[in-house]
Amino acid sequence: MTHGTTLRDTSRDMRKRRVAVVGATGVAGQQFLAALAGHPWFEVVALAASARSAGVPYGQAIRDPSGARRWWAGGEPAPEFLALTVADAAKLSVDDLDLVFAAVESDAARELEPMYARAVPVISTAAAFRSETDTPIALPGVNVAAHLPLLAEQRRRRGWKGFVLPLPNCTTVGLAISLKPLLDRFGLARVLMTSLQGISGAGRSPGVVALDIVDNVIPFIPKEEEKVAAETRKILGRLGEGGIELHPAPVGATCTRVGVLEGHTLSVMVETERPCDPAAAAEAMRAFRGDYEGLGLPSAPAHPILVHEDPFRPQPRLDRDAEGGMATSVGRLRTEPALRNGLKYVALSHNTRMGAAHGAVLAAEHLCHAGVL
Repeated sequence: MTHGTTLRDTSRDMRKRRVAVVGATGVAGQQFLAALAGHPWFEVVALAASARSAGVPYGQAIRDPSGARRWWAGGEPAPEFLALTVADAAKLSVDDLDLVFAAVESDAARELEPMYARAVPVISTAAAFRSETDTPIALPGVNVAAHLPLLAEQRRRRGWKGFVLPLPNCTTVGLAISLKPLLDRFGLARVLMTSLQGISGAGRSPGVVALDIVDNVIPFIPKEEEKVAAETRKILGRLGEGGIELHPAPVGATCTRVGVLEGHTLSVMVETERPCDPAAAAEAMRAFRGDYEGLGLPSAPAHPILVHEDPFRPQPRLDRDAEGGMATSVGRLRTEPALRNGLKYVALSHNTRMGAAHGAVLAAEHLCHAGVL
């Protein structure tokens, strides 16, 4: 396995990549369409969903029997998408595609994504392949460049022309991004995190019942804590001969759902290997530019991490849309005396933008620059 990748200048190769969005009628799929509308590098040429939505134009597929348009991505869908006929995801032809963006539940992803990956790359928001030893978890800015070579190993082992590249759980995103500059400068010994997650992270079906979440905090999200712990250690790990060596720092998580529409707020406590005071941590976070710095990727934020001095920030309503929803906002950096080299802070990330479709598009841009797409 080659440990590294040579990035190339794509300015002379600006043919638009032909892409499909699978799961296009759902919340996550609609976020993909919002992210891809007018994109300079990608052209959406195919949409797919379950059999019950197939065979009709997209504009018809997202209308319910009352005539209401079931579009949840903000604004209006781009007109060029409305006339595209929705294909049955199980029968989607990928012959003329360069890439598939998949936004389906994990059970469906386990069946559909390998079918597509035999021929073309697949970038996914599902959890189905995150724990596979030959599969990196792509978090733009943190590990795409470092873990990209593992995709060649995946292709070799599975005999695929393409690959499956999943993004992290949306709660993992803000945690791992905020930890990366601390890891690089001070090392990590342990991490404890409590999340206050927006309700959009649960989707619409089955989603969160309004009578459960209004005037309430739900203190348990099934399987979420295990995902955050495992995925964070894999994202921050090192690529070795047999796959990715998990970072040794234990990660403990408590994940809760709160009555906020969008934005996942995290209360983080970190023990670093070397002394780290709040001022030094803030400086490291502000200086962090991510592994896409200088690549000219259209969706990349200028500042992956924004650090606030105001002790009442970050807040979801004020800060989730920072840098178009692509930045992680951090505040309340302070010492934690109960830990050796202890630090604690609050982080906020946009779960349906950087934490989902827009982050996946940014990962695809990175792969284009690397010559993988």
